[in-house]
Amino acid sequence: MDRGSINHLALTVSDLVRSTEFYDRVLGFMGYARVEVPEATQQLMKTRLHAWTSPNGSITLRPVTAESAGKAHNRDAAGLNHMAFNAENRADVERMYCLLQDIGARILDPPAEYPYFPGYFAVYFTDPDGFKFEYVFWPQT
Repeated sequence: MDRGSINHLALTVSDLVRSTEFYDRVLGFMGYARVEVPEATQQLMKTRLHAWTSPNGSITLRPVTAESAGKAHNRDAAGLNHMAFNAENRADVERMYCLLQDIGARILDPPAEYPYFPGYFAVYFTDPDGFKFEYVFWPQT
């Protein structure tokens, strides 16, 4: 692993089944594979966990606790605003956009070139709980 690269992202979701279906499709598209979390790990964490891995790291989901069940994610409050994943090229961003439309994901901003850096081409979307994600091709030369 490269120093400073992200090792894993752990998300808490309101509906584990619904979110697992979403992430199976989106993460599968990006080359992540669903893996079984050992029962001993789930017992240690005191919750059900679903996980996906790739050479770029791993992502896990856990269900929300009962005391937090009614609280919605607010990306404008302190905490996570959004997470961006790298795309191979502009066509890859367009393909992700088609997948997101097919699964009924909420699209925040369609594929376009954004003025952050030269050639920055991205699509912005949310997961079922409102976590904002970005799939971006940025030709860094």
